[in-house]
Amino acid sequence: MDDAKYKTMQDFKSFSSRLSKLKSEDFEKLALELFHFQSRFNPIYKKYLSARKLATHSIRSLDQIPFLPIRFFKDHQVTSGSADDYSDFFSSSGTTGMITSRHYIWSEEWYLAHTQQVFERAYGALKDFHVLALLPAYLERKGSSLVSMADHFIKESKSEHSGFYLYNQDELISKIEMLATSQRKILLLGVTFALLDLAESGKKINPPSNLIVMETGGMKGRRKEMIREEVHDILKPFFGVDAIHSEYGMTELMSQAYSKGEGKYTLPTTMRVILRDVNDPLSLSQRSQGGINVIDLANFHSCAFIETQDLGRFDENGMLEVLGRFDNSEVRGCNLLVQ
Repeated sequence: MDDAKYKTMQDFKSFSSRLSKLKSEDFEKLALELFHFQSRFNPIYKKYLSARKLATHSIRSLDQIPFLPIRFFKDHQVTSGSADDYSDFFSSSGTTGMITSRHYIWSEEWYLAHTQQVFERAYGALKDFHVLALLPAYLERKGSSLVSMADHFIKESKSEHSGFYLYNQDELISKIEMLATSQRKILLLGVTFALLDLAESGKKINPPSNLIVMETGGMKGRRKEMIREEVHDILKPFFGVDAIHSEYGMTELMSQAYSKGEGKYTLPTTMRVILRDVNDPLSLSQRSQGGINVIDLANFHSCAFIETQDLGRFDENGMLEVLGRFDNSEVRGCNLLVQ
């Protein structure tokens, strides 16, 4: 990356336009370009690399890039360029007393356009959906990137039936059944505990054939943690669907990955996952399973190289499966079901 060119908020627009046209074969080149920029102009990342005594100029491939532990977002403003240029941020969810993360953003408008592009590449145009968002835990606090994304999807669907739902289960069921004859698909986007509460409420639903149920993960301290298979086995018969879709995202990332069933995710062009050794976070895993390190090029304004507290593996087709979280990590975020 041209250091002189990418030092201001205005200049980020140039990089963001390159992302919208990114091809998979160009990912590594752009990631390395971004790494060498952030290793110099992201103060927190720069200090972290210095503490590890790394010669950043010698890094020439993705598997050599060091990843910033995600907990740094709890205690620091992780931004590239001048910290004074940032005022808006997304914050993570958490139980009482828990320190939450803050992800400072350069443009919410750009974030929303990016999330729409990622979704539509996976599912098609939002105008072909009614978007019903069952996100009570998120709606009850400010600063949720998921709520911001869902609100944008609702507006972009241009459907008078799209909207948010808190605990009005009967109204939601009536809406789903009423839309059964619609030419559009119904996207029910829900936090996991709320979908389970609905499925176990004793209420009945006449499942429409045009329904897609997508869980965003997380119990938010409302229910005991469950593995994905248990959750999906409860949801599928209630909603009358063959598969439960999932969204994998978090406050600290600008991009999302989507699963159309069995918890197997397709990554967007802006994201790559590299697995690390579960016993040595500074080494890559030599197996198909390990801790999830994420490269999200959409984090060009903050840090694109994040060491998460998630466990994952790649199946025989190279699709990512999120297995859960490390035992000593806090349970939070989207689609972070503990195994």
